[in-house]
Amino acid sequence: MTRERSYQDLIAWQMAMVLVEGVYRETASWPADERFGFTSQVRRAVVSVPANIAEGSGRNGSAELRHFLSIAHGSLWEAQTHRDIAERLGFMSPPIVASLSEQADEISRVINGLIRSLDRRRSPAPSIG
Repeated sequence: MTRERSYQDLIAWQMAMVLVEGVYRETASWPADERFGFTSQVRRAVVSVPANIAEGSGRNGSAELRHFLSIAHGSLWEAQTHRDIAERLGFMSPPIVASLSEQADEISRVINGLIRSLDRRRSPAPSIG
C-alpha cells in the first residue's frame, strides 16, 4: 500500500520549516521588551510560510493550492522585510542576515517553481494546425 502524498513531502514546506527553526533560534535572544511586539510579528510571518503551503496542499484542486502558495510567498517577503528591520535595529548580525536571506531566496525560487508548474497544468496546450 502506498502512502498518500503529504504537504510534508513538498521541498518548499521542508525548507520553510528549517527557516522557521532558524528564525526562532535567532529571535530568542532579542530584547525582552520586543517579545510581544516585533519578535512576535517576525515569528508569525515566518510561521505563515509553511502553514500556508500545508493549507493549500490540503485544499481541493490546483487553483486553491496556487492561491495559498501565493500567500506563502507574500509571507516570506514580509518576513524578509522584518529581517531587514531587525538588521537596521542591530538585532541581527550580518552573517545571520546573509544566511536567512539565502534560505529565503531559495524558498522563493521553489515556491515560484511550484506556482509556474501549476500554471502550466491549468493552461491548455496551444493547438497546432
